[in-house]
Amino acid sequence: MTKPSKKYACARAKRFIYDDEHQIKKRKKIIAAGRIAVAVLIFAGWEFFTHIGLMDPYYWSCPSAILETTWEQLAHGSLSGDIAYTSASAVIGFVTGTLFGAVLGLSFWWSKAYAGISEPFLIVFNALPKLALGPVLVIMFGIGFFSKAVLAFLMTVVTTAIYAYGGVKSVDPAMETLLYSLGARRWQVFTKIVVPSSLPWIISSLRVNIALALAGSIVGEFISSEHGVGRMVIYAGTILDINLVWVGVFVLSVLSVVMYFCVVLLEKFLSRHFVRMNGQG
Repeated sequence: MTKPSKKYACARAKRFIYDDEHQIKKRKKIIAAGRIAVAVLIFAGWEFFTHIGLMDPYYWSCPSAILETTWEQLAHGSLSGDIAYTSASAVIGFVTGTLFGAVLGLSFWWSKAYAGISEPFLIVFNALPKLALGPVLVIMFGIGFFSKAVLAFLMTVVTTAIYAYGGVKSVDPAMETLLYSLGARRWQVFTKIVVPSSLPWIISSLRVNIALALAGSIVGEFISSEHGVGRMVIYAGTILDINLVWVGVFVLSVLSVVMYFCVVLLEKFLSRHFVRMNGQG
């Protein structure tokens, strides 16, 4: 191949990469614009249909009334404190449940007998409707913050343990044998092979866990609580304040979306760290 042809091929490759990146950016902009347009259409239609009477405002309220009530609760009510209360219990339950569940799942690698004995109980506890334990937890730990964090913890710990155990079972036995043959000790095999192999499994459980933790916190507040967005929704329902009920619903929706995207960023960070760690290894 002559020099001009090489330059031409390089130029074509660069142009192809540039066009591909341009198409990706363009598609992302179209998707973002489409999402915004759909959201605007939904809220505009909701507002319009309630004003013309096709939707009963007593049950459905309307976006303008919900925004007005939200502002009033933020300015003169306890909404900001309730959001902080619910967020804190969900995050604490999420973090502690994920960490403890990861340790529990990884511990099964150390003994096949221990793993075999524990696995059916783990499956049973995962199938158990843990939200039904809410009243018991409130009786045990009171109506305060701790009972909500415990319920969020219980919602996440088993899921993470199952994911981590799946990662343990996916470890290549040949790699373990290779390290043992090179003189590695058991804890070195665990840190160099088992943990890195299980980390993607644990990371994949994060998105599931944040939703479960938030659900646990809200249900705990539904049962009995002095603070929290869930408590606000139950209180609004008892006094038939539909606008305040919808405020709680939308606040919880926004809160779940924010937590979800925070977890997505955490996943990306941990995944990059995992790739970097493997590259160095």
